[in-house]
Amino acid sequence: MRAAFVFVLAAAVAWGEDWPQFRGPGGQGHSKEKNLPVEWSETTNVVWKTAIPGKGWSSPSIAGDMIWMTTSTEEGHSLRLLGVDWETGKLLKNVEVFKLEGKIPIHLKNSQASPTPIVDGDRVYVHFGSHGTAGVRTSGEVAWKRKLEYYHRHGPGGSPLLYGDMLIISCDGYDLQYVVALDTKTGEIRWKKPRPGYQAYTTPLAIPVNGRDQILSVGAWRAVSYDPRSGEEIWSVRYGKGYSNVPRPVFGHGLVYICTGFDQADLLAVRPDGQGDVTDTHVAWTNKRGIPLTPSPVLVDDLLYFVSDNGVATSLDAKTGQERWRQRLGGNFSASPVYADGRIYFLSEECEATVIEPGGEYKELARNRLDGRCMASFAPSGGALYLRTDTSLYRLQK
Repeated sequence: MRAAFVFVLAAAVAWGEDWPQFRGPGGQGHSKEKNLPVEWSETTNVVWKTAIPGKGWSSPSIAGDMIWMTTSTEEGHSLRLLGVDWETGKLLKNVEVFKLEGKIPIHLKNSQASPTPIVDGDRVYVHFGSHGTAGVRTSGEVAWKRKLEYYHRHGPGGSPLLYGDMLIISCDGYDLQYVVALDTKTGEIRWKKPRPGYQAYTTPLAIPVNGRDQILSVGAWRAVSYDPRSGEEIWSVRYGKGYSNVPRPVFGHGLVYICTGFDQADLLAVRPDGQGDVTDTHVAWTNKRGIPLTPSPVLVDDLLYFVSDNGVATSLDAKTGQERWRQRLGGNFSASPVYADGRIYFLSEECEATVIEPGGEYKELARNRLDGRCMASFAPSGGALYLRTDTSLYRLQK
């Protein structure tokens, strides 16, 4: 009887919510998982810790009993897809997808494998910026490859968006800027829309507006909303000097929240029901204090939370932009926060996680530190938190 109970319990945990892309099922950092740990260390609440070869900052993507990440080995020349078993932490798949030649420039804070893969059915879609995009079967066979020409200068950054049978990718390079939709079965281009701008490293977001889906892509100097089927531009908002954007936008309360990037780090709340240039008509509010350059915000109920790259966390009223609280967490931040089990998890580059309770006042629940360096974001699934460092993947669970 006890064996049967253990089997049923294990199956229930394994069938928890998948985390199939960057920032989870909805792309906004929300998880439905329960009973997640609040505290952990190298010796507490660690089910397993697995060494990860190479260098990569892609966050874990989880479907069923497999965890998928990308990495680069051979000093960035071999770009690979890794598959780790959920139960044991064993590395089961290690597939070379692209092989690069010559000198490959990279920013000190970046890697050649930073975009997060997407898992959908028996396919894993990987994107390495201009180095290549591919559809890989979960068995390890590469189904198709596609090269997208642009110079991303500091290495690959933004992840793709899966929309129906298309991968939608923002390709904002130092030389060329465009948004492209690829067929998920073949990798063929379905549509491609050039746009003016400069370098940016963002991930698009699909949002529903008045019964019609839009694809929001944040770029240098302006953000643009596209029709997902045709690629036609619906609306755009300008913000002057902002470029090299990284944060993924979030959506709620009839507003999209956009971080404008370097040289002009603003946060805009924009009503997405306009047409054409809506800069002068649809910006509900703007905040200019402590806006992140790298981590994405997270929206919980009526409050918007974010942390600046230098470790100052802020809570704003999502409808008005009014500040509710501000708190210095310390450290440096690149990973995006996650809302799960009624808590918000912030993660610094120094691998210190600050766990807080959402609300109008700052309420810290725990601080937990692990070894190594952390740039990837948390992935909650199956009653556990998965955390990738520069050397290892952890399964953190009560």
